Amino acid sequence: MLQVIRKSADIREWQSYHDAMSIFSEAKWHAIDMINWPDQFPYQPSVRFQVVYTSDFLVLHYDVEEDFVRANAVRHNEAVWEDSCVECFISFDAGKTYYNIEFNLLGTGLIGYGSRIRQERRRLGADIVERVSTFTHVRQMGGRKTWQMVLAIPFAILGQEGRTLSGGFAAANFYKCGDKLPVPHYLSLNPINSPVPSFHSPEYFGEIAFL
Repeated sequence: MLQVIRKSADIREWQSYHDAMSIFSEAKWHAIDMINWPDQFPYQPSVRFQVVYTSDFLVLHYDVEEDFVRANAVRHNEAVWEDSCVECFISFDAGKTYYNIEFNLLGTGLIGYGSRIRQERRRLGADIVERVSTFTHVRQMGGRKTWQMVLAIPFAILGQEGRTLSGGFAAANFYKCGDKLPVPHYLSLNPINSPVPSFHSPEYFGEIAFL
């Protein structure tokens, strides 16, 4: 079970990636390293993340090292999953419905909501996605490409109140993908047992506890 600690921070005062680092000082790292389709997509970039929450925000911190980076989507609700992309799919009702939160390294994102039945899902408007604050740090040194991203997701977007979550549970999975990178890949935190890549699989979400 993934445990999420509560922190206090004035996130609206953050101006850079480095401003966000103190909130994660006590948070554990979790590796996104499951290669679910090794025959078709064996490549494994190095990916890990931390997660905390405040009374108003779910806050994610991703750390990625990969051979190639791509960031073509520049408008919210474009095909960010084709770029260097990190994702969080989370449900607050035991998997009946869930949010898919997907962002490329530019901070371009999309958020969807609904059941696993594709026709019942909808994307949130770009004006709502814009309310997610992102802070990115990118480096290329000696051929090594690394990037880090913090996402501060307002609980109001997710229909939740952070101040009431302590002692509660949710279900989630966390991903790294890049459909149109030179070497496509589809990594997850929790394993997925499906014949083809499919992150929209709430039956494979893992339990997370809000402390």
